[in-house]
Amino acid sequence: MAIGMRFVCRGCDKSIEAWDDGNPYYMENGRKQYAYHPSDLFELCIGNDTPHLCLSCGHEFMVDSNAPITQCPKCKADMIVCTTMLDGKACPYCKQGVFVVDSGWHAIS
Repeated sequence: MAIGMRFVCRGCDKSIEAWDDGNPYYMENGRKQYAYHPSDLFELCIGNDTPHLCLSCGHEFMVDSNAPITQCPKCKADMIVCTTMLDGKACPYCKQGVFVVDSGWHAIS
């Protein structure tokens, strides 16, 4: 089961949705294939692409568990965070607010 959450900036109302299981994948013919809930394909999964956000420039990107990175691919800042960990983090869009969990929004898959 995957749990979805939404984070909202208190300064500009920018919202970002995140799922706690990321994007598990397996390889087929040399290409990533994603296994989403519900699926019988999870046993084939060898890695996970997790959505990240650069707290410096606002770039949203995936990080592969089999090739982790510590810097934003766009601006090279080391201020990157998994989108599931945005609670209390400074908003890179308005530069004034912080993200908080939207307690009124939940999703389950």
